[in-house]
Amino acid sequence: MSSGHDGWREEKRSAYLYRVIAEYERGTPREMLFRSLAKEADGQAEIWNRVAGRDSTPEYSPDLRTRIVAGLLGRRGPRAMRAVLAAMKVRGLSVYTHAAPGHPAPTSIEDMASRHRGMGTSGNLRAAVFGVNDGLISNLSLILGVAGASSNSGVIVLSGVAGLLAGAFSMAAGELVSVRSQREMFEYQIGLERHELEQYPEEEAEELALVYAAKGMPKDQALELARKIVADPEKALDTLAREELGLNPDELGSPWGAAWASFASFATGAVIPLLPFLLIGGSGALIGSIAATAVSLFGVGAAISLFTGRNALQDGLRMLCIGAAAGAVTFGVGTLMGASLA
Repeated sequence: MSSGHDGWREEKRSAYLYRVIAEYERGTPREMLFRSLAKEADGQAEIWNRVAGRDSTPEYSPDLRTRIVAGLLGRRGPRAMRAVLAAMKVRGLSVYTHAAPGHPAPTSIEDMASRHRGMGTSGNLRAAVFGVNDGLISNLSLILGVAGASSNSGVIVLSGVAGLLAGAFSMAAGELVSVRSQREMFEYQIGLERHELEQYPEEEAEELALVYAAKGMPKDQALELARKIVADPEKALDTLAREELGLNPDELGSPWGAAWASFASFATGAVIPLLPFLLIGGSGALIGSIAATAVSLFGVGAAISLFTGRNALQDGLRMLCIGAAAGAVTFGVGTLMGASLA
């Protein structure tokens, strides 16, 4: 865990970034939140300074990484930089992930628990739908490209199987690395929070109260609720992860489970344009592949409307047009390549 010197540097870095965010949010209610969090971080830095045994406070100079993040904040804004900021010990990020201003603020620990219960359940379904969609379009495009260059069904099947396996393993590997990285970052940040709760629980409660106050809760009530939460270390860690870091532990999942789900969803989509060549063969296989993929693309587009709120028919037709355009381009390229190699 952090030594006094490391803890001082981390808190001063947080204070520096809070002030950068406050400048970005100038004129909005969030400006005061991040300026207050900067003061809290400065106060916690002084605690670490005393732990380090220093008689005076050294001048803080941000390192290259911090300067780069500060520069990106000015261009992209805090909302787009949430994950990077959370990894750099910047708190209060839930104001960019939770409900809009005017949403009723929590008033008890039970309210906090019920508000977060079940979050993230739609994320898995969304990932599965988009995984199937990726498999459909990428493998159909590959099969049509090869079919445009060669009428040999054996070559087409081999290409389709290779595309299915390569794409599925690539998706699985990417998901494994992504989820593992998120989990490692979460575990590191939770470790920091656990240590800080032991070192200065009152200051942590005041930080959490600032977040609640920024969401519309009266300051006295926010501080009372924050102190109740911090009094229970396990509940406090879960709440701090959500309210200060903007992280949802329920969405992390297992890296291997996420990798397998990504592999399976991509393979499910990728096998559809391949099946007619395996089951029918001959000249009808290509027509069957296009028809099966077209129906599936329309279905996936309609399913995506569950997340977009748009009309299912419109989303289905849009996805069908996207798939048709991708397939037409690769078929055309394959035909030209086949003619040039003949």
